[in-house]
Amino acid sequence: MPFGLLTGLTAALFWGTLDVITALGSRVIGSLRVTAGMQSVTAVIFVAIFLVSGATLPTDPRSFGLAALLGLIGAGAYLSYFTGLQFGPITVVSGMVAAFGGLTVVLSVVLRGESLSPLQAVGAAIATVGVLLTALAFDGGLRATRFAGPGVIFAVVALVLFSLMAITTDVALETMTWVQIYTIARVINASIGTVAVLILARTSWSLGHRPPDGPIWSDRRIVAAIVLAGGLDVLGLIAFATGLETAPTWMVGLAASLGPAVTIMVAVAFLGERLRPIQWVGLAAILAGMVCIALP
Repeated sequence: MPFGLLTGLTAALFWGTLDVITALGSRVIGSLRVTAGMQSVTAVIFVAIFLVSGATLPTDPRSFGLAALLGLIGAGAYLSYFTGLQFGPITVVSGMVAAFGGLTVVLSVVLRGESLSPLQAVGAAIATVGVLLTALAFDGGLRATRFAGPGVIFAVVALVLFSLMAITTDVALETMTWVQIYTIARVINASIGTVAVLILARTSWSLGHRPPDGPIWSDRRIVAAIVLAGGLDVLGLIAFATGLETAPTWMVGLAASLGPAVTIMVAVAFLGERLRPIQWVGLAAILAGMVCIALP
């Protein structure tokens, strides 16, 4: 198995498990609080790694700017995704975000000059169709076609931002180590999330508060879930960056995008969620498209 594929799949496993935890947590204390809490834990871990490893901050303004940009993109990506998981079915939202791998392939070709075979182009098209089938609910005929829930809009935003994260990380790795990149990016993530929580907690916007109809968890359980999510995110990011250091961006990004597939399987198997038949077809198309893209 190619090393890039292996590291991408490893990241997918960590992130897929993370998604289930954060989806449930978002329904308990709100997506913004979960995002800020998880990213704060991630930032603390990366700062600790930074200090222990003896790493230094980049002196090149361009390098520092790339890491900071990654932090801004990441803040938007995670908040969009977790908000989608809070308001929409886990299966639908995760299925849509899984297509970020296909978009990463396209961006890798357009922006990074990587090669794409005709079969891989066909695979990207199939995956795109699969996303549409997964995101749409067909109730009573074609005229009744609608988005499967409000979480879909947030999923689309997350899809694009996660793809941009992959490209930005790949560019940043040309001049920095992953320790430098993620330490800067995650400190910015955590700062933005904390400020947003403090501001929105004083408003009526639902993202800053616990959902009124959400389940009740003990404080200990909430903290444990956030800490676990932060740890899984760190492991996924390290696996992802390690793959990008030696393998094509499209390969690592495509493999890592299978994380939501892990989320969907857990949601269907253990959380009682069910997919419509057309959405199963959509997921199958996404998988088939990814297989085509991965073939030489």
